[in-house]
Parts: sequence; C-alpha cells; structure tokens
Amino acid sequence: MMVSFVLNCWDLKRIRSRISAENNVIVVGGGAAGFFAAIECAAKGRARVKIVEGGKEFLDKVRISGGGRCNTTHAAFNHETLSGGYPRGRRELRGPFSGFDASDTVEWFKERGVELKTEDDGRMFPVTDDSSTIVDALIRAARESGVQMTTSTKVTNISTGNGKNAFSVVMKSAAGTPVTESCDKVLIATGSSKLGYRWAEQLGHSIVPPIPSLFTFKIEDKELHELAGVSVGNTVVHLVLPKGTGRRRQDSGLLQKGPTLITHWGFSGPAILRLSAFGARIMKELGYQVGLNIDWYPETSKAKTLELFEDLRRQRGQKRLIGSASPYRAIPARLWRLLLRRAEVNEKCPWAELKKDGMQTLAKQVHQCTFS
Repeated sequence: MMVSFVLNCWDLKRIRSRISAENNVIVVGGGAAGFFAAIECAAKGRARVKIVEGGKEFLDKVRISGGGRCNTTHAAFNHETLSGGYPRGRRELRGPFSGFDASDTVEWFKERGVELKTEDDGRMFPVTDDSSTIVDALIRAARESGVQMTTSTKVTNISTGNGKNAFSVVMKSAAGTPVTESCDKVLIATGSSKLGYRWAEQLGHSIVPPIPSLFTFKIEDKELHELAGVSVGNTVVHLVLPKGTGRRRQDSGLLQKGPTLITHWGFSGPAILRLSAFGARIMKELGYQVGLNIDWYPETSKAKTLELFEDLRRQRGQKRLIGSASPYRAIPARLWRLLLRRAEVNEKCPWAELKKDGMQTLAKQVHQCTFS
C-alpha cells in the first residue's frame, strides 16, 4: 500500500508546481493511491479534484488487506533498504523513496490521527488492528481537502482534449448515461486494470507488460500433498534453472529464506511467495518449467548433518528406528518420514544399520530436496 502513496507523491512533486487553483484534476480509481494523490493535489486549495471510482465503495482492497488489519507500510526507514525489497524497479524506486519513505508515511497518518505499530517481522499496522481506521482517515482527509468523490461511475476512455483543457474523460454512471468531462490533469490510479495500462499507452507512455507475481507453487507429488498443513519455520528455497539461462540465483533474488508451508497442491508460505516475486519474470520466460530446491534445515551444513547421522548410528544402535522420530525439532515427523522415503531409507531400519550411501542420500534430502 505504501508504494502507491510514494509513487504518487513523487509524481506530485514534479507536477504540483504546475497545478493552480484554476486547475481541474480527475483521479481515476478510488483506491489507496487515488485517494492519496487526490488529497495531496487538493492540499491548500490548489486545485479542484474529483475521484471517480467504478465500484460501489471506495478503498475496497484497503479494507481486506492484511487480513482486515491493513498492512500500511514496512519498518524499513532507509530508502535503499526499502527499495531493495522490490523484485523489479529497485533502481526506479530509489528516487521516490528518497523523497517520501516509510517514515514519511508514518508521519502522514499520524498527522491525520492514525498511530501505527510495528510487528516482529517489520510490518506496520494501525494500533486498532482494523483496516477501517485507514479507510476512515483517507476518506475524512479527502473530504476536508474538498475532494469530490464519485462511486459506481466507470471511466470508459481518456484522451487528449482540445482547446483550453488537456484531457477528455468519458464516464458512464450506474444508470448507463455517458458523460464527458474535461480536465487539466488526469491521474490514472487503476492498479492492475488492463484499461489503465491501455489509457497510459494511448497517452504516450511506454508499458512493460505485467506478469503474475506472489503466487504459490504447484507440485505434482501425491505423497507431498498428503502432508498439507505441515510447515517449517526456517528454510532456504531457490529455483533450479535449466542450464544456459545465465542467471545466478544469489544475484537475481532466486534464493530466499523464511517459512515454507506444504499445501494440498504444492508449496506456499513467505519464502515461496518472495521467491515467486523475485523469480516471476524468468519463470514466465521459461514457461514455469523450473525446479525447486529446499534446504529444510539451513541452520547447519550438510557435513554437520552427516556427523549427526554418524553420532545417532553409534549412540542409538539397534535401539531406535530411523523413522521413529525426527532428529530435528524444526522438521516435523511427517515430513521426516517423507524425506526418508525420497532417500529410499526404510523408516523401520535401526540407526545402526544405516549405511554411508544412505546417510549421503538422506542428508541431500534434508539440504537439497528438489521438486519439479
């Protein structure tokens, strides 16, 4: 959500000096970005501003974001660190974030009566844990700034105008009546809508085609699916790319750390979602035909794991079966038994009978577990 605020603020820094009290500004889209832009354009009575929203309500996505709490920004108060969290456009975001960053977002809301709190993972929410706090603050600020707000009105076209006004905006109300309004400035805040991209292109902007991002991984593996709901709190995941792609996973964000969740169709969780974001473009280029490698216990090396197995073989001997319990607290028993099957190690085999080659293949499943 904060990025929407920042990008509009950056654009406004360049255009506000050109906005006068005589200007009409139409903002297309009543989401977080549209509201922030409208409020800032209307600041100090500099312009007559109108938000046009096609849906029945404003700020719908804000209401449901963060599980209904609204993840407002992130506690990364260095703009280099903040821009580094975005898979694409890192360099392009340095300018906007240097002018308006997370600390500015916190202050912006504080000035409007909203206090934010920081959670352990850096996410920031309103102290009320209620997204309506953010929704109400944005709507109230817009009203106080004199912004006109219209819902159930779909914009069907935007074109350059003739004569005095720079743009013509064609709208259709809920009643189906088409209306054309002229304005001096138009701000397209339509999110991922294809119409927004089309209008921007018509007005002379170059568009980089958007691609899917932040998605879960589908793995065709029945045994894996039976473990749905099992999660591991700290993993390292990376994409296994075909030879010749010329990509190094560490340099391109194709290696990520964090929790991984097994689902009834494959994998999800924070580490997987970040990997999908940073690897979105190359996966699209490869038709999503890539492999996935998971280190289920990155706290130690493969060599240390082999030492552990050797110790267990000596200490437990014939008394303990390999599949009776996971030797790692972080790896649930159900997942451990899957790793045994993938390594072709009999879970009813005593530790004393585990051979060297079995140790090697099992250690590989722990640290280099590959799916395709």
